[in-house]
Amino acid sequence: MSRSAHPAGPRHADVLPEGHYSGPPADLNRLDPKVWARTVRRNDEGLVTVGGLTVEEIRQQVGTPAYILDEADFRARCRAWVDAFGADADVFYAGKAFLSRAIVRWLKEEGLNLDVCSGGELATALSAGMPAERIAFHGNNKSPEEIERAVSVGVGRIVLDSFQEIVRVAHIAQSLGKRQRVQIRVTVGVEAHTHEFIATAHEDQKFGIALAGGQAAEAVRRALRLDGLELIGIHSHIGSQIFDMAGFEVSARRVVQLLAEVRDEHGVELPEIDLGGGLGIAYTSADDPREPHDIAKALNEIVGRECEAAGLRTPRISVEPGRAIVGPTAFTLYEVGTVKPLEGLRTYVSVDGGMSDNIRTALYDAEYSVALVSRTSDAEPMLSRVVGKHCESGDIVVRDAFLPADVAPGDLIAVPATGAYCRSMANNYNHALRPPVVAVRDGEARVIVRRETEEDLLRLDVG
Repeated sequence: MSRSAHPAGPRHADVLPEGHYSGPPADLNRLDPKVWARTVRRNDEGLVTVGGLTVEEIRQQVGTPAYILDEADFRARCRAWVDAFGADADVFYAGKAFLSRAIVRWLKEEGLNLDVCSGGELATALSAGMPAERIAFHGNNKSPEEIERAVSVGVGRIVLDSFQEIVRVAHIAQSLGKRQRVQIRVTVGVEAHTHEFIATAHEDQKFGIALAGGQAAEAVRRALRLDGLELIGIHSHIGSQIFDMAGFEVSARRVVQLLAEVRDEHGVELPEIDLGGGLGIAYTSADDPREPHDIAKALNEIVGRECEAAGLRTPRISVEPGRAIVGPTAFTLYEVGTVKPLEGLRTYVSVDGGMSDNIRTALYDAEYSVALVSRTSDAEPMLSRVVGKHCESGDIVVRDAFLPADVAPGDLIAVPATGAYCRSMANNYNHALRPPVVAVRDGEARVIVRRETEEDLLRLDVG
C-alpha cells in the first residue's frame, strides 16, 4: 500500500501516518518556479515580488489575508492551452475553479470558452460579456429556472446529467421555441487516482449516466428522439488533480466505443467529445505536472487512434482546464500572529486566515508549500504546521512544512498554488470576512474581488 500523499489528498484507501513529510529543502529562501507564479521573484532585499510589486507594498494597499493573482501568468497559461489544442478543438475554462467578472473578460480576450455549473456562474459570465454561445452549462441537478435562462440566452451547450434532465431540457427548449445543443455526460467506469471526493467517473457517485448496463446508450436514444434537443456529443470527466494519462486513455476508448454504437444503431456520427479536465498542478516541489502541449498531443493521439480503429471520423475535442490555468497563478498572503513551539513535536505558526480562505486542507488533506516572503533568513529549518485563527482543531493551512526557526509575529508568509478552489470555496466560518482577490501586473495591483466587510455580513441578517 502506497504511503505517499496525493496532492489532492490521500489516495483511495491510503493511510497517511503522522510524519510522512520529507526533509527540509536545502535552501528555505529559494522559491521553486514549478510551484510559484511565473513573475514571482525574491529581490536583493529579500522581499518577494510579483508582477513588479513587493509583498509589503501589496500588504500596505490591501491588507492580509489576500489572494494575490499574477495576471500575466494567468493570461500566458490561457494562451498556452489554446495554442496547444489549436483551431480544431475547444478549450473551456472551468469556472468552478475561480470565477469573477475580470476572469471572464480575460478568458474572452484570450480566446477561451467558459464552463459554468450554476445560475450564479452563468450570471457572472453574462454580466462580463462572455458570448452565450461560448458557454457550456454543467451540473447534476440544474433547476428549471437555471435551464430556462440557459436556453433563453442561447448557451452553446448544456451537458445532460440524468434521464430526468433529458426530458426537462427538451420540454423547456420546445416551450421556448428553441432546439438546444446538448451533450450527454457518461460515467465510464474509470477510477482516477485522486481523492474520492473529486473522482467522478467511477459508477458509485452522483455525476453522469453510466455506460454499464446500457444506460448511456439508452440516454442517447431518448435524446435523439426529442425535437427540443440537438445531440452534439458525449462528455466524460474522470476527476481532478490527475497526472497520469492512463485514465484518459481508458475513458477515451470507452467513449469512442459508445460513438461507434451510436453510429451502428442510429446511423449518426456525433461530431464532438468532451474529455473534461482535472489535469494536475504543482502544489509542492514533488509534483510534476504535464505541459499543455504534451497533454494535447497525448489526448489527440488517443482519440485519433481509437477512432481509426472504430472506423469513425475523429470528432472535435473539448477540454476543461480550470485548476491547471488559475491554480498556479495565485498565492495567499498571510501575516503571522502567534508562534507556538511544542517541544519534540513541531511549531504551530498561526496566521490571520485559515479554513475560511482555504478549506482544501481540512476537506481533502491537501498538501501545500509555504515560504517566508517578507525577508530572507539564515535560521535553521523548523518543522512547522501553519494553522488558522478559527475555533477548530482541523483549521490547518499547511500540515507539515519547514519554515525558518526565527519566524515571528508580523512576518509575512505565503502559500502558493491557491488560485483554484480556495476563493471559490471560501466561507464565513466564525463570521470571518472573505479575503480580496488582487490582480498584479506590470507594477500595479488591482482589486478584482474586494474584501468582505462587516456590513456585507450584517446585510443578509434580517432578524
